[in-house]
Amino acid sequence: PLVWGWIADRSGRRIALIRGTSLLTAVCFAGTLFEPEFSRMALVMALFGLFWNASLPVFEAATLTHLGDGAHRYSHIRLWGSVGFVVSAVVLAPAFDRFGMGWMPWIVLVLLGTIWLNTLRIEEEPPGKGQAGPMPSVLPVLRRPEVAALFAACFFLQASMGPYYAFFSLYLEQHGYSRTLVGPLWAIGVVAEIGVFVFMHRLLPRFGARNLLILAMSLTALRWLLIASVPQVLPVLVFAQILHAASYGLYHAAAIHLIFGYFPGRLQARGQALYAGIAFGIGNALGSFLAGFVWDGLGPEWIYVLGAVLAAIGTGITWRFVRER
Repeated sequence: PLVWGWIADRSGRRIALIRGTSLLTAVCFAGTLFEPEFSRMALVMALFGLFWNASLPVFEAATLTHLGDGAHRYSHIRLWGSVGFVVSAVVLAPAFDRFGMGWMPWIVLVLLGTIWLNTLRIEEEPPGKGQAGPMPSVLPVLRRPEVAALFAACFFLQASMGPYYAFFSLYLEQHGYSRTLVGPLWAIGVVAEIGVFVFMHRLLPRFGARNLLILAMSLTALRWLLIASVPQVLPVLVFAQILHAASYGLYHAAAIHLIFGYFPGRLQARGQALYAGIAFGIGNALGSFLAGFVWDGLGPEWIYVLGAVLAAIGTGITWRFVRER
């Protein structure tokens, strides 16, 4: 993401980059329609990932720049991604059960093509919105203690999410939950996330992004402890899933808002790219990787104890070092 963020900031043509990479994402994914021999599929997925991971951070930057002083309303746009997730899960799951998974690549390809078509309707930002003049260096911003602390805190929070994203379904099945119940438990989390996005524009001006980030990370640590301690008690598990509103919705909107303040103008795409790469990329991957060893070495419950510790570290860093711009 950082390479694409640098290209977007240097050229000042974020929407053009989003259009191009969205089209190439669909073209590369079309390779999944052919015989899935391993090396060929690995190449297809590598190219798909190269272009797919280009568009989201740049689009975050373009969205926030377009909103300007109304950036606290970002969540009203972001919530539609969560709605799309729920709709696709609800509609496609029974369709795949009935018609088979062979239709999945075609459906995803149609969705990717629709994304590209929609990018054609988005206007490029005018140079007057922080895009004119020579491109500034990102290094002075990264040297600021509060910026480094924010990235570190986000890294630990997303590392704590790794055990959840990688092992939650398996963890529930090991505790006797049927697959028909596992799906709704995932959906509860996403619906709660949407609820936070609806009201985030009121919470940010009132409480501040830093305070909301501390709250989100603290509740995330509590969530992992509940899942580790009493996974067999369904009401507690439902409550833990409702806390996804904090783990993702509250956390992500607050972090995005802070990064928007730290990386103004032609630094915005690189700031969002760093956030995506460090938190969702390295953090999530490392958390998932460590959770596998903990699962085998200490037991399934301990991966969420690990998650609680990581989230608590992120909370401490945010409380001690992160400041509003």
